[in-house]
Amino acid sequence: MNIIRFFNSTKKKTGLALGGGAALGAAHIGVLKAFREKNLKPDCISGTSIGAFVASYVAFGTSVDKLEEIALDLDWLDVTAFKLSKMGMLSNQRLGKRILEDLGKVNIENANIPLAMIATDISSGEKVVLKEGPLYKAVMASTCLPGIFVPVEWEERLLVDGGLSENVPISPLREMGAERIIAVDLIANRKYKRPENIADVLVNTLGMVQHKMLNEHRDADGVMWIQPELSAYNMADTGTAENLIEEGYKATLSVLEK
Repeated sequence: MNIIRFFNSTKKKTGLALGGGAALGAAHIGVLKAFREKNLKPDCISGTSIGAFVASYVAFGTSVDKLEEIALDLDWLDVTAFKLSKMGMLSNQRLGKRILEDLGKVNIENANIPLAMIATDISSGEKVVLKEGPLYKAVMASTCLPGIFVPVEWEERLLVDGGLSENVPISPLREMGAERIIAVDLIANRKYKRPENIADVLVNTLGMVQHKMLNEHRDADGVMWIQPELSAYNMADTGTAENLIEEGYKATLSVLEK
């Protein structure tokens, strides 16, 4: 069954899960462009890491065209800053500031489309599903690469990247009542290369862990996967956003028209 019939052949609630993948997240914009072209809209949305960043804009009504502008303009220097801390080398506070500037001082629960994000408690390893609270801070937590960014304090927890616990956030959509789920996996076809620096080491490590976790969900009932071919792209290079958007768009249309 293709996605159009997947959406339209039933009145069951449909969710969209946007996975993590650092700079590869620009491919999510291509997915959304294809959805708009086919007039497909999810009833709820979830995101992990860069997927949480994109999902936040979608849930609060940002147009796909505006999202594309943001993706093409985004640079790591715009969203990170050095921070003297024994917990990390950098801070992603600027990313939170970008959310505040674009979407305002809003809470997750106020989204136009029901929204959830995944983070990980670095003290316990527990998966933390964020459905309420400050949007900007939740995005910071979900995108907080451990060892690079300083963990985000959330109530009494220290939170880091949700990719450690559920890189393609299917389970929150189940909890939100979604019976049909479109899952966008950015690392399915990842081919690892010899690392050149500490960031590459951490990204490779995280990706390998994520691959193992995702295998547990591959055959889940009611889940349709979109898996763009992104192995040629560097997860730390924001300069390839235009190509990544096109890859996401093509992969989605391929599934739609299969």
